[in-house]
Amino acid sequence: MIPLPYYLILSTLLFTLGILGFLFKRNIITIFLCLELMLNAVNLSFVAFARNFQQLDGQIFVFFVMAVAAAEAAVGLGIIVLMFRSRQVLDVDDISLMKW
Repeated sequence: MIPLPYYLILSTLLFTLGILGFLFKRNIITIFLCLELMLNAVNLSFVAFARNFQQLDGQIFVFFVMAVAAAEAAVGLGIIVLMFRSRQVLDVDDISLMKW
């Protein structure tokens, strides 16, 4: 059985990697994937705590986070495809020119 701190260290590393990618990358697909990585890191910590304390609440919460992430992925990828079709570029700086 793997101890709880190992799961939490892995979750922290994944979340940090997601934040760094979100802050420093300029490609919108990479930013989108880093956001999903951060959500999965949080899910890992929820499952680790639920397993450690023998509670089902964390796993139920993970189910809802995954449902929201799936909806976000569908809508987000649709917006990304629409942006690429209109601008032919996926750079965040170029897409920010679409403001009023």
